Amino acid sequence: MEKSLAQRTVRLADVAKAAGVSQGTASNVFSRPHLVREEVRDRVQATAKSLGYRGPDLRGRLLRAGKVNAIGVAATEPLSYFFADPFARVLMSSIAEACDTNGAGLALVSALSEERLAWNVDTALVDGLILVCIEGGARLIELARERRLPFVALVLGGNDQSIPAVGIDNFSAALMAARHIGELGHRRVAILSLHNRVDDVKAADYADTRERLRGYLAGLSQAGIDTDSVAVRPTLNDPARTRTALAEIFATGQPPTAILAMSDLVALTAIDWLKARGLRVPEDVSVIGFDGIAEAETSSPPLTTIVQPIAEIGRRAVTMILGDEEGRRRELLDVELAIRGSTARAPGQA
Repeated sequence: MEKSLAQRTVRLADVAKAAGVSQGTASNVFSRPHLVREEVRDRVQATAKSLGYRGPDLRGRLLRAGKVNAIGVAATEPLSYFFADPFARVLMSSIAEACDTNGAGLALVSALSEERLAWNVDTALVDGLILVCIEGGARLIELARERRLPFVALVLGGNDQSIPAVGIDNFSAALMAARHIGELGHRRVAILSLHNRVDDVKAADYADTRERLRGYLAGLSQAGIDTDSVAVRPTLNDPARTRTALAEIFATGQPPTAILAMSDLVALTAIDWLKARGLRVPEDVSVIGFDGIAEAETSSPPLTTIVQPIAEIGRRAVTMILGDEEGRRRELLDVELAIRGSTARAPGQA
């Protein structure tokens, strides 16, 4: 037996039937009311209200039109990440500005919950997706491909040339940073990683962490440092976890004279932690970061760091989505090593 209207979702066809008009006329009442006589319009609207009809399905209308004029940004991070993290704030500001310039909307797609990940990506009302592939990049890319919408990944850590991407060469950038530490004569070095478990880092797909770790270790090895002696501790880019990692590292009898951090946020946290314990930066411990956020230039001392073009990455991603640049599938942007006051020669070396 067919459910009553009270037991199922009221459709436009139900309103048309109850109001004694065609479905086309009922549709015009909600989408093109000027085409319908006032008395008919009033009757249809009154009928819709009495039945509890809320109006046409906006999603269906937009999807039928083929375009919604909006870009989605997805990451397997809490949505608060886009507002709390300095790197993410610069990235999102540049994406928003590029969307404004092109008259496009912007939607944040929550991909934190594994249970709702596929649903959130599949139902997002967007024309394309920018994937911030910090962790879980492979799954995000898989879902974006299934959605059959243009997408751009913001990490170039993998070798799959079919993945549209814009970003930097994290391996080469990290190699540059580690070589700088080696040239300064440091031999006891620690790495503050982003990833939760170091053993996962080496197997992670499309992850900044894996490539930066490979680059750091390669650069230290070139300097003659035994990489098995290098302490690597996870931080999840979180200040509290960073402080815990530092406490573990400096509890040893031979603490490091240099720290390679995988983000500026971690590096700046490390500087504060060291100074609070009476250790001088860079006289006792050199610290180098990664990203090039504004806070790195104004810290005390100013942070030596790998500067990546964060804003340009965001702008290019929007251009690739809206311009549907099939011929430019992957774009690699340059970085620079900004040598500032947080790094110096190893203690005891002239």
